[in-house]
Amino acid sequence: MRLLRPLFAAAVLLSTVLPVFAEEGEPSPADSPTGWVFRWINFAIVLALVIYGFRKAAPRFRARTERISERIAEGTRARERAERERAEAEAKFAGVEKEVAELRAEAERGVQAEVQRLRALARAEAEMIERAAQAEIAAAERAARLELKGLAARLAVERAEARLRKEMTPQSEAVLFGSFVAELEGRLN
Repeated sequence: MRLLRPLFAAAVLLSTVLPVFAEEGEPSPADSPTGWVFRWINFAIVLALVIYGFRKAAPRFRARTERISERIAEGTRARERAERERAEAEAKFAGVEKEVAELRAEAERGVQAEVQRLRALARAEAEMIERAAQAEIAAAERAARLELKGLAARLAVERAEARLRKEMTPQSEAVLFGSFVAELEGRLN
């Protein structure tokens, strides 16, 4: 193949340069019947070389054409895949906005429910604290009344004791003791 290219180039060069070397004034040998035969032979050689070159290069052209076709097909598949991924991403992005709105609404509902629950819990605790406070007040009131009654009773006993001491003389003690003994005797019988 390396040898054919320079030979082909030389043949083309000679066929184009040869007429230039012809002398002027003389009839051109190219116009003679022999010249026409050489022209047709030259044409046949050039045509054979061109056909030979195309046949030799055809597998490379086919292989290159196939590689180019494969690359075009790969490019087409990659473009289709990218388009599909882009469409999926756009669909997901559109869905994200909707999901965010739904999450916000759900969060707002959750916050409102939590606020209501905390308010109800606070009311229940306040009522429980109020009942406990009323119970403590009632218990403190009962304790104060009992203490007051106990204090009143103790004071009454102390006054009665003081009064009795004042009024109790040895004679009244003897009378009281005598009536007590008589009462006991009457019970025994």
